[in-house]
Amino acid sequence: MAESLVAEDARYAQLFDVVKEASSHGGDVFGDLTPGMNALRDRYPVMKGSLRELLELPPAPHTMYENERPHYTVLNYALCNRALRENLLFSSEVYEESPGVRQLGKVILKMVGDEHLRYRKMVQPMFIRPRAMTWWRKNWIENSVAALMERLGTMDKADLNLDLCARLPVSIVTQGMGLGGEDALTFRVHLQKSMMARTLPIEEVMQASGEVQRMLKEVISSRRENPQDDVVTELVRCELELEDGSTRPLEDDEIFAYCRLIILAGGGTTWRQLGITLYQLLSNHQLWEACREDRDLVEPAIEEGARWMPTDPVFSRLVKEDVELEGVTIPAGSRLDMCLGAANRDPAVWDNPDVYDIHRPRGDKPHLGFGMGPHRCLGLEVAKQEMVVAINALLDIFPNLRLDAAAPEPQLLGGLEQRGMSAIPVVLK
Repeated sequence: MAESLVAEDARYAQLFDVVKEASSHGGDVFGDLTPGMNALRDRYPVMKGSLRELLELPPAPHTMYENERPHYTVLNYALCNRALRENLLFSSEVYEESPGVRQLGKVILKMVGDEHLRYRKMVQPMFIRPRAMTWWRKNWIENSVAALMERLGTMDKADLNLDLCARLPVSIVTQGMGLGGEDALTFRVHLQKSMMARTLPIEEVMQASGEVQRMLKEVISSRRENPQDDVVTELVRCELELEDGSTRPLEDDEIFAYCRLIILAGGGTTWRQLGITLYQLLSNHQLWEACREDRDLVEPAIEEGARWMPTDPVFSRLVKEDVELEGVTIPAGSRLDMCLGAANRDPAVWDNPDVYDIHRPRGDKPHLGFGMGPHRCLGLEVAKQEMVVAINALLDIFPNLRLDAAAPEPQLLGGLEQRGMSAIPVVLK
């Protein structure tokens, strides 16, 4: 068990605050953008301009991409779904133009086609649902949740955003990587700084990058000599299939890249999405009570949270060939914003799409909150199991759990991309 999981560590408040997160990357902070995104979608499903421009938000102090391109945005379900699935036409190579993503190394996030398939299928077995429900749950999820519930049991009130949602994912993903104790938060601090070339002095960025490299190299070297039951050991054992059909082990830099991406995404996205789901259940208390009575509703509640308010409501792609979408010609070389936030509320797909409804028919089309197509979230099954176990534990241990009416009203905040709850103040007993 990682000691930092239950420690009184001020870095949780620094690392897991949606306002500080957006600001630290040079971005600005907004409230709920959904009404504006919905209005754009209802006006026309594809428009010229970036989502930021179309929402008439102020120019970003620092842009994610280092070069200018013609910009378009798609907003309905059909077009976003198509753009996610057709990754050769709407290419993830757009991330090559992001200094922050480049800092992660050779990551599958920016691969396409055969290369992406070969690199992804090698690691996919570690993250499929059966492994999430056995290997991940037994090794890390259940013990981590139990420790956090024990800590919460000493309190009368808590902020679930910091006392549960922030702590759980970062602990699980770093333990799974072989980083425990003090290393969990230390590594995340360095990893985030290493991606902030637009807002930090280059010397500080390079120092942080060096620390990330050092910490990962120590773990990888250790696992080569002394294998353990964890993700890095599995990566060391992986064999990459080459174009000629032969195979080879992963090089250290390739393992570094996987580790950076998994820790960054696994510790951040799940924190925000769990918070959004918990707040919706608790602010509609009849839904919380329904989950307590019927635990089969817990996973639909998580899926509905990712549909109703995906923590990352916009992703970009690079258009590789001229294409016409709904009568609009988009030239090759354009950057395309996929507004998943609006697509997930498309009334052509869902009845009453603006309502958070855990009883929604399961036969509806799959939402886009975890992506779709070849780049659908690699760790979504692990993330869902973290949330399932955590929510069930709260339902079991704190039957009187409720939002703290005396606390300031929580807000949905963040930048244009990474969004989550400002806080989730609760009374536990």
